[in-house]
Amino acid sequence: MREAGRLLVCARKVGKLQSIKDFFLPSNFYHVIQAVKDTAGFREQDEVFAVPSLALKLGHNLKKMADIAECEAMIAGEENDVRNVKRFKQMYTTKWNECVSASAMKTLNEAKWNAPELLPFTDDVKKMHMHLNSKTKRYQEKLKADKSQKNWANLAQVTLCEIILFNRRRAGEVSKMKLNSYLLRNTTDLHLDVADALSEVEKKLCRHFQRIEIRGKRDRKVPILLTPSMLDSMELLVQNRQTCGVLDDNLFFFAKPATEASFYKGTDCIRNIAHQCGAKQPKSLSSTKLRKHVATLSKVLNLTDTEMDQLADFLGHDIRVHRKFYRLPEGTLQLAKISKVLMALEQGRVSEFKGKNLDEINLEPYERVHVDSEVSDSEDEGSESEMSQPKTQCESSTTPTDEPSTGSKSSRKGERKHPKKRLRSPSTSSEEPSTGSKSSRKSGRKHPKKRRHSPSASTGEPLCGWESTKERETPSNSGVSRKCPKRKWTEEEVKLVENKLLDHITSGRVPGKRQCEDCIRSAPEIFKHRTWESVKFYIKNRITAHRRECEKRR
Repeated sequence: MREAGRLLVCARKVGKLQSIKDFFLPSNFYHVIQAVKDTAGFREQDEVFAVPSLALKLGHNLKKMADIAECEAMIAGEENDVRNVKRFKQMYTTKWNECVSASAMKTLNEAKWNAPELLPFTDDVKKMHMHLNSKTKRYQEKLKADKSQKNWANLAQVTLCEIILFNRRRAGEVSKMKLNSYLLRNTTDLHLDVADALSEVEKKLCRHFQRIEIRGKRDRKVPILLTPSMLDSMELLVQNRQTCGVLDDNLFFFAKPATEASFYKGTDCIRNIAHQCGAKQPKSLSSTKLRKHVATLSKVLNLTDTEMDQLADFLGHDIRVHRKFYRLPEGTLQLAKISKVLMALEQGRVSEFKGKNLDEINLEPYERVHVDSEVSDSEDEGSESEMSQPKTQCESSTTPTDEPSTGSKSSRKGERKHPKKRLRSPSTSSEEPSTGSKSSRKSGRKHPKKRRHSPSASTGEPLCGWESTKERETPSNSGVSRKCPKRKWTEEEVKLVENKLLDHITSGRVPGKRQCEDCIRSAPEIFKHRTWESVKFYIKNRITAHRRECEKRR
């Protein structure tokens, strides 16, 4: 009624709107919109309301008043007024959101952006609980010694605050709790069949607490859990109601003495206790913020959907409301958890955390990917070409010593045309020196069996990897020694390399030149026949084998 009165006072300045009945004339619809905007402080230049919630409330009030006016006009038989109100309601449905509600909601939502949310600190909540416990014991003793209205009122207010704080209930719901809700509570023992499905701790909790059901918002049934201390206080209050001047006509449990239909307000009780307990931020200790606090921290607990539904049902609201409103603010959780995903994407390490949830991902904020600038472009091209080629079983366990080097233009064309055959020819026979020409490659394709009987094959060493073009062009029986002769990896070499570069294998990152040289320098006697390229391609082949194993497990 006060909001409607403010609207009428502002509308009379326009001239055409002198009574509420004038609001429902179709010709005055835009005057009504202007009156609402003026009442809510609308600024035309940036389309922002000074009080956006008032604009929304006035719209709802006008709709309710239109329904009442239509009903009264139908009872009075005034068809003209009925027709006008119906037209107003149709215009309201079509134009009100565009003219008023959209700007009001935009202003209301943008005001919440970047606004700090005051959630209660754990220390403040503990201080409040300890303060309530001490006051409860003191007021219980005082009421037992002196059954006065003051002592009854003090104990009632402390008990009301304790119930709201423990159950995270709305203050108005507990304040309006009826006396019969407590007297008619279910006190039967736990059913034996149900008890068999509970653990020992859960059975003890069922015996420790008692539960009552009260009327909540929108007539929902909401539960309240009572501790033994609360039950003692409530029993004491019920026993001394008449003695302390509480009237029988007052049906509220936390009734004010000597009044018929009045009760103590939970918001006032919580506010007083919050300032008395010595909390750092007493303003954050309200029933609404405490409810948002438990809903926000439910994200940290990683509850299942069923458990989340149970929590929302206990708090007395729908799960959609719980997720949309009561779980705010989300800024801290986004900074702590979602930032890990963004950092992993930035560093190209998403595959490293495959199959892990957000809690299992550990990334330091200043951790960066070390890019080795000394590795040449030809090295990168060689590793890319090797990744594109199919691997043999031997390549997944052992590696070659060199990466593919660039040869002549014709030889590179031949390699691209016949990638699989290049894998099958690990070395060039000493009887057939290769010059890299077209005729030599043709002859190599005509006699595949001869190439299989290479010296390395006769010695029983695995035929793995590629040889560079220079090695294929250099006759093995000449006086020129090979750049890097093929050697089988010993167990000692494999163990040292994997210990030194294990993180590269698990993360799927190929090491650079500097990392490979550091590995060689760690045991120069063992790696005296190895180059940094051979170490690099060994790790690369191990990464490929690791990925294949992971895919098979799936």
